[in-house]
Amino acid sequence: MEGNVNPRLEDLRSKRETARLGGGLKRQEAIRSSGRGTARDRIGLLLDEGSFLEVDTFVTHRTDDHNMFLHQTLGDGVVAGQGTIEGRRVYCFAQDFSVHGGSMGEMHALKIAKVVEMAERAKAPLICMWDGGGQRAQDGVNALAGTGEMLDRLVQCSGRIPMISLVLGPVVGVSALAASLSDFTILGEEHGQLFLSSPLETPEVLSGEVDAAGLGGANLHASRSGIASLIAEDEEDACELAAALLSYLPDHNMADPPHVPSGDPVERTNDTLQDIVPDNPNKPYDMVHVVEDVVDDGLFMELFPAYADNIIIGFARMNGDTVGVVGNQPKVLAGCLDIDASIKAARFIRTCDAFNIPLVTFEDVPGFLPGVVQEWGGIIRHGAKLLFAYAEATVPKLTLVTRKAYGGAYLAMSCKHLQSDYNVAWPTAELAVMGAEGAVNIIHRREINAAPDEEKERVRLQLVDEYKAKFGDPYVAARNGWLDDVIEPQESRRRLCRALNILKTKREWSPPKKHGNIPL
Repeated sequence: MEGNVNPRLEDLRSKRETARLGGGLKRQEAIRSSGRGTARDRIGLLLDEGSFLEVDTFVTHRTDDHNMFLHQTLGDGVVAGQGTIEGRRVYCFAQDFSVHGGSMGEMHALKIAKVVEMAERAKAPLICMWDGGGQRAQDGVNALAGTGEMLDRLVQCSGRIPMISLVLGPVVGVSALAASLSDFTILGEEHGQLFLSSPLETPEVLSGEVDAAGLGGANLHASRSGIASLIAEDEEDACELAAALLSYLPDHNMADPPHVPSGDPVERTNDTLQDIVPDNPNKPYDMVHVVEDVVDDGLFMELFPAYADNIIIGFARMNGDTVGVVGNQPKVLAGCLDIDASIKAARFIRTCDAFNIPLVTFEDVPGFLPGVVQEWGGIIRHGAKLLFAYAEATVPKLTLVTRKAYGGAYLAMSCKHLQSDYNVAWPTAELAVMGAEGAVNIIHRREINAAPDEEKERVRLQLVDEYKAKFGDPYVAARNGWLDDVIEPQESRRRLCRALNILKTKREWSPPKKHGNIPL
């Protein structure tokens, strides 16, 4: 009969509408009134309009007990599928806090595991939006089984496809572990929180010594734990940051990163760098300014800016191609390498190596930070991570020494001896076992002590100048082939861009092995 609607079609539409409402309109409105978005709101912010193709809309939990607490909810608290970001295909999922507080039951976890596996098979990036209160107690050990499969899928994807996590609400327990498996983790400044143990079970929170934000808030993870790659002002900003990160990354580990043509000429000179290094070797300057002056259009996306800020890392482009930037920061701890800086840089180097992103190192390092705290904390092992990561990397590696490169820190920062491809230095550079002052005080201490008191300082300064001329001069390293050239600062961009261009075809073979044993 004309005008009749197929009952099954009506039922389908009804079910889709039910799934869209998650835990119900009332709970969704409560979430929005708190300043947070729902799972579908967030996916709408992330993806190109109309591009989302949902999967597993009708999945529900399989728990028979505790029905007074758990009603059947279509989707089981997570929205998953595929879509595009600025035309690039991605897979994504968003936990739905309106359904059982975003807690992770068996089917919830298996649904995430399924979309992770789909992303790996399709060789497409994965964006994870976390907002959930740990594992669902009512699912018991079944929840653990599903979560274990999800974690395994995430680990298998590591280094094969880019994974970016957005933490936009309180995330507790195994969900927090899962979020930290991503290559990059972005936390919302106001609502993003990560805890391995619930604040409700943490003695310091219960006693009032610290609040939830102080235990696992965004600023804490940005500055203390080093988990947060970036902090977003709000959920829209988080999605924009994820898109910006993705623009530097390839779809998968066998692809090249996107090429973004720039109007910035390769032959542009860096005139402002002529005088950036102070005459006083102990006076600081900002390495970020050096990086911004060299890369395309001055655009440098710095990561972990508040954590271990004696070293800088991030993405930029040179002649339109993505590069990973690592640089010592002379204005913090004089650019010394410490435990946190070594870990921060080593992880980033390995990420770039996994995704075929060349590494450009800006070096000004007086050494590893001395002290009991560093030695007891394992600076030897952690410093070895940095050296290991550089030596292991097979992508093009370029190094520019701007001022100091001393001792073991010189070796750990992509030196020629670790098979770096192109190493150059400015005339202000000093490459030596240690600074001239310290070396003279050790080597010539008897000669200095034997001099008359009024002559001690003159003798010491003369010996310092002689040591610098004999060992610290960059031409000493250049004569031995440990520097490919000594260049004027204004030539930096041109030289690095040209070297990157010729190294595009670099392929490195090594004997078969399962993997190296990095000193974790």
